[in-house]
Amino acid sequence: YSLHMILKFPFLMKLEYGRDYDIESERKKGVEEFYRLQHINQTYDFAKRMREIYVTLDKAEMGIWECCELLNEVVDDSDPDLDEAQIQHLLQSAEAIRKDYPEQDWLHLTALIHDLGKILLLPRFGALPQWAVVGCAFDESNIHHKYFKNNPDYQCPAYKTKNGIYNEGCRLQNVMMSWGHDEYMYLVAKKNGSTLPSAGLFIIRFHSFYPLHKEGAYTHLMNEEDVENLKWLEVFNKYDLYSKSKVLVDVEKVKPYYMSLIEKYFPVKLKW
Repeated sequence: YSLHMILKFPFLMKLEYGRDYDIESERKKGVEEFYRLQHINQTYDFAKRMREIYVTLDKAEMGIWECCELLNEVVDDSDPDLDEAQIQHLLQSAEAIRKDYPEQDWLHLTALIHDLGKILLLPRFGALPQWAVVGCAFDESNIHHKYFKNNPDYQCPAYKTKNGIYNEGCRLQNVMMSWGHDEYMYLVAKKNGSTLPSAGLFIIRFHSFYPLHKEGAYTHLMNEEDVENLKWLEVFNKYDLYSKSKVLVDVEKVKPYYMSLIEKYFPVKLKW
């Protein structure tokens, strides 16, 4: 994502978001190195180039559940909380939301698929480095923001005004976001004709955009639909961050329910 400083939307969270990135742990050094590389390398040009490459959706053709199973091969180095396979995080989030919001089946499915873009880590999808799979921009609310000073965009005058290259109220959909798993999964859902409501797509695209939904940053670029969708993102965020557990979900037990939702909101096969 590049850091259009005030215009590019960051994605990382700070300490009060429920995670302590400075505690001593075996993952601490790896997590900080992830952020260092990310903050230095995520530029506007990089984000634009990645979209041009991946918009073709020519890497694979498969169903949503097949993609969920691929996440058994993925562990997110940016997350200090848990080192379980990603499919467990997806199911834990989805099941927690399902319990509290039983009538909102689209929200259950959104939770299940929100991190599927992390397949970008795998060889057949480009084997992108971790820093290119979870995006961010230059804002002091981001973890280890000190490393942004080494990003080529840091001194770009066009990115330093309040609106930058955008117009007030332009709608978040029209903003260039950092390239990462969020953007990729949003692209896949849109291009494959998902019938998820706009709030579901909004959650997929912006769930890592903590300066927005935790700090209230960049709201001057939102329109009325963004404001409504943000309410659902704030609901979702609680389950994304705080439903992680060492108690694993019985995958085969819950699979039929989620398969029925996949059939309702997605085609059988998608291009990735």
